[in-house]
Amino acid sequence: QVQLVESGGGLVQPGGSLRLSCAASGSGFSINAMGWYRQAPGKERELVAAITSGGSTNYADSVKGRFTISRDNAKNTVYLQMNSLKPEDTAVYSCNAAGTLWGVRAFDLWGQGTQVTVSS
Repeated sequence: QVQLVESGGGLVQPGGSLRLSCAASGSGFSINAMGWYRQAPGKERELVAAITSGGSTNYADSVKGRFTISRDNAKNTVYLQMNSLKPEDTAVYSCNAAGTLWGVRAFDLWGQGTQVTVSS
């Protein structure tokens, strides 16, 4: 069984920064890709950023140049550094991890979500 635990959300003023963390725990698992998604009230969930085990990254156009995703494979942890935050970045941010369990069963897990609010 694999679990994801997120941390780092909160309230920040426009132009400020936050760092989100998502750690995977359990046994017998390997993770291929990890990513962050967000969902604002009344909107669909969207991909913010993703990173593969090899370090390839993908970003939503709206966050390019402001957000950076990184990963510590040894700790099975993914980070999202968010700089120059804007009110429109306000959303619930959720971590996602896709991989295999005991080398045979694929999984696609979601964290519990963490609120990010950008407001003065």
